[in-house]
Amino acid sequence: MSDAKSRTPRGPARTAGLHRGVFLDRETVDIGDLDFSHLERSLPQWRWHDFSEPETVADRLADADVALSNKCLIGRDVMEQSPRLKLIALAATGTNNVDLVAARERGITVCNIRDYASDAVAQHTITLMLNLLTGQPWYWQRVRAGAWSNARQFCLNQRPIRQARGLNFAVIGYGVLGRASAALARALGMQVLVAERRGVAPRTGRVSFEDAVSQADVLSIHCPLSDETRGLIDASLLRRMKPDAVLINTARGGIVVEQDLADALRAGVIAGAGLDTLSQEPPPRDHVLLADDIPNLLITPHNAWASRTARQAAVDQLAQIVNAYLNGSPINCV
Repeated sequence: MSDAKSRTPRGPARTAGLHRGVFLDRETVDIGDLDFSHLERSLPQWRWHDFSEPETVADRLADADVALSNKCLIGRDVMEQSPRLKLIALAATGTNNVDLVAARERGITVCNIRDYASDAVAQHTITLMLNLLTGQPWYWQRVRAGAWSNARQFCLNQRPIRQARGLNFAVIGYGVLGRASAALARALGMQVLVAERRGVAPRTGRVSFEDAVSQADVLSIHCPLSDETRGLIDASLLRRMKPDAVLINTARGGIVVEQDLADALRAGVIAGAGLDTLSQEPPPRDHVLLADDIPNLLITPHNAWASRTARQAAVDQLAQIVNAYLNGSPINCV
């Protein structure tokens, strides 16, 4: 049974020849707590699919004028079977799930949403960092196991607790997300080091890539995944970090060589790591970083961006993208 839901909004709609929109994976942004009214009013008809298996995408877009997708793949083959398709709007900033070359060849406009989750990702980054610096997950496990109840002293204090103030917060990738995270780090009294791109002389206000890595107490990754950054955090780089430093990655899993990180944590090469992304998502149960014997590792399920405020901003931007296209002035084109 299809999970599609259709709704025809009240009142006139500016169609410019566009009538039907399809959201392929609405469940990725909505858990039933968002307002879709602005988006619903943008076209005469919408079909909502909570989830779309790869083999269903072409059929669901066969008569669509507008496709909305977060992570569903829209390749050349899908476009060839979607003769009406004029606009693909992505409920994400990344565009690697769309064949941009094929879209340009067919005159399909592709747009993405931007700067919608900066505060959420920055908050999550700092949360991972503080949990690692203070050992809170470890202490909570000890409390649950009865260690506090059985203690002779009034507190548990067997694991070092570090204060953020005065530590070096090094940022690789100083775009919107890197800047937002750095601002929160500064508010905690940390010294922010902005890493220059590897192999490039540092610009004013930045430090060399090598110095950022070696001086970091917290190394926070915010760069996009590209040929330049894939596998950037490898065994060699981890060995150049301080032994009491922690690594935070809320960017993309492929930036980290995951086996190297697992080995480094087991060997105590660095003090800990907090990750919100992995190279394969969802990860298989036997993923190298899901092993039970890796110490001081926190992994969250790629939800740093997913506050209600951020998700609502995403939906509102999708509505803006559709309406801007209808008005003849597309925005956020890629």
